[in-house]
Amino acid sequence: MSREGDGPQAVLFACALNAVRSPMAAAILRHLMGDRVHVASAGVRAGITDPYAVAVMDEIGIDISDHEPSTLKEHEAEPFDLIITLSPEAHHHGVEMTRVTPAKVEYWPTPDATVLLDSAGREEVLAAYRDVRDSLFQRIKARFLPQAGGPSV
Repeated sequence: MSREGDGPQAVLFACALNAVRSPMAAAILRHLMGDRVHVASAGVRAGITDPYAVAVMDEIGIDISDHEPSTLKEHEAEPFDLIITLSPEAHHHGVEMTRVTPAKVEYWPTPDATVLLDSAGREEVLAAYRDVRDSLFQRIKARFLPQAGGPSV
């Protein structure tokens, strides 16, 4: 879908569950690029919308409360020209998608903040989610808006 010299026109962010990392990343790219790029997110499994992800995104003025988790399988027929995978499991599936979609795949290893849910207090969990959000924000800004100042976290 992209034209020579242009950035990607359709981007899919993929993760193991479409609950934290991939919805955050998609919302950040939409926030930065508006409707100049078609953006979607999906997971190997759908998962459920994560309230901590909603909370930390709300802190920077991005609302993901209406996010409806979806699977990579649901997006197989869509013409993405870039798939950004955020977990090893999603990367494997993203590469498999290129058998039917002529897309580039980039792997951005991103920590799973949910690993703290059973072992840490609320503030520690929120801090981990913020770290993921901020890391994704900076990486997306560098990848898609390298010369632009753009909003910052």
